[in-house]
Amino acid sequence: MSYPQVKSFTTVFKKLLIALSGLGLVGFVVVHLLGNLTLLRSDGAAFNAYAAKLESFGPLLAVAEIGLLAIFLIHIVTVLTTKKRNLDARPVAYRQWRSKGGDTPSNLSSRNMAVSGSLILLFLGIHIWQFRFGPGMSQGYIATQGQEQIRDLYRLVVETLKNPVMFLFYSVVMILLGLHLRHGIWSALQSLGMTRSRTTTPLRLLGAILGVLLGVGFLIIPAWIYFGASI
Repeated sequence: MSYPQVKSFTTVFKKLLIALSGLGLVGFVVVHLLGNLTLLRSDGAAFNAYAAKLESFGPLLAVAEIGLLAIFLIHIVTVLTTKKRNLDARPVAYRQWRSKGGDTPSNLSSRNMAVSGSLILLFLGIHIWQFRFGPGMSQGYIATQGQEQIRDLYRLVVETLKNPVMFLFYSVVMILLGLHLRHGIWSALQSLGMTRSRTTTPLRLLGAILGVLLGVGFLIIPAWIYFGASI
């Protein structure tokens, strides 16, 4: 296989890797949102039960978390290396951004995918550290489920999001998430060869709708807690 062919194969492989890992992460985001919507129940029992159920998986939960982290790293590293290669190929920046037209319009979301993705990854690290390794039952965060005492994670979430700085931080990241998914879902479907003349507009609309719904869904949670929830 000649060098141009190898380069072309590598480019296609990276696009497929970005698309598949990205869609995998979209699936995680959907499931995570469904679980987090239990935070809208003001007594906290539903969310604590959900969190306790996850904890009950023990080592399997740790394996799932490591796998999820691996997918995140594969996705972001592949995106950044692809971005660097593109910049190296064109070291002089465009004087003006314009839509390329056709199936891949240039917009705010598409031009800043690497930036929004990196900020989302940073948020994820902070988020996991806060709620995975934050205060637990030994620090008094205790709730009762039937005859059993479990960690009161609901209290920790409410205390965190009642902080104006954390509320603003979470809200900004959720907006970035919606923008990232808005273009990312469409781009992944395009990379997988699912776009045709008849499907381009519907799939682009699907990506936009899912991005907005997921972004708004996650944005509702900190707003609900900051402006209304109590412990």
